[in-house]
Formats: sequence, structure tokens, C-alpha cells
Amino acid sequence: MPLPFLTADRAFDASAEDIALPFDDHDSWRRPYRPGPWRVAAAAGLLLLASFVLLAGMIIAFAGAVPGSAVCLGLALVVILCALRLLRVGTWVSRHGVRRVGFFTSVTVPWNRVAAIRTVQQPVKWLGFPRTVQGQALILVRQGGEPVPPLLTDNNADFLTRGEAFDRAADTVEAWGDEYRRV
Repeated sequence: MPLPFLTADRAFDASAEDIALPFDDHDSWRRPYRPGPWRVAAAAGLLLLASFVLLAGMIIAFAGAVPGSAVCLGLALVVILCALRLLRVGTWVSRHGVRRVGFFTSVTVPWNRVAAIRTVQQPVKWLGFPRTVQGQALILVRQGGEPVPPLLTDNNADFLTRGEAFDRAADTVEAWGDEYRRV
């Protein structure tokens, strides 16, 4: 028995896994892929930690130690902000350019400053740790040769063990580049 509310946003037989969302508004910044399970699991773990810290803060507040509960509240807010920032990390595209959002910094490159976007085989970081493995990376070459860290890698938190999703995301970003570099 098909359930119509499960198929409201896609065809009945379409797989819900790794389908890129349509982009109607090309002026707003969009991530052309879904966050990966490793990134979502890390953010969920941080939010779970924040809930325990908030619970501890509430217990401390009922015990009468208001400064201790304020410290717990502040720590929980920092952990929640870190979880939200972790979910924002990735590559974002719009008509204006491509943006690589990191945990601490973001780099935006307008399309008219992009010389090339291509997928290359090179050593890449495994889940962002210092350990490197051989893998694929989507790199952006600026006019003037200024270096930019890889936009996507097949071993980051979004694409580890999801090679097909990496290929689709890399092709999508390359297509955005091909379309808007000419404009």
C-alpha cells in the first residue's frame, strides 16, 4: 500500500537517497549536495552533549549555584553553535560564485575569477584529520594561481563511502562553473 505523504516531493519509484534538490533560485547560496552521514552524526553527537550539559546546568541551578549553571548554559550554547557551524561546512554555489565554508573561515570566489574547476587524483585528508589517503578532490584554480583548499574530497565527512554522491556533487559544481564563468 503506497503512502502518498511519503511521495509528495518525488516520483513514487525514485530513491530518496542522494537525490540533489532542484535549484530554482540561482541567486541564493545553495549546497548542491546533501550533508553526509558522518557530518550529521557528529552534529547530532554534539547536540546530545549540549542537552546533557543543559540538564546538568538545570540541576546545578535547582541546587542553588547560579554561577555554575550560567557556566553550563554558556558551554551548552558554545557546543550548539559548533554543531550548527559543522552542518554549514561545505561548498556552496550561486550565480555570484563558489564559496568554500570551513569551520573557522570561508572563502568566496566570484565566477569571473575562476580559471578552472576540475576533479583530480591527489592525497586528501581523511575526515579532516591530518592523516592523508589517496583520493579524489574537486579543486578550484583561480586566475592568477592563488591556492584554494579543495572544494570537495571523496574522504571528507560528506562523501566518505559515498563515491557516487561525490561524483554527482563534483559534476554539479563543475556544471555551475561552466554555466556562470561564461556569463
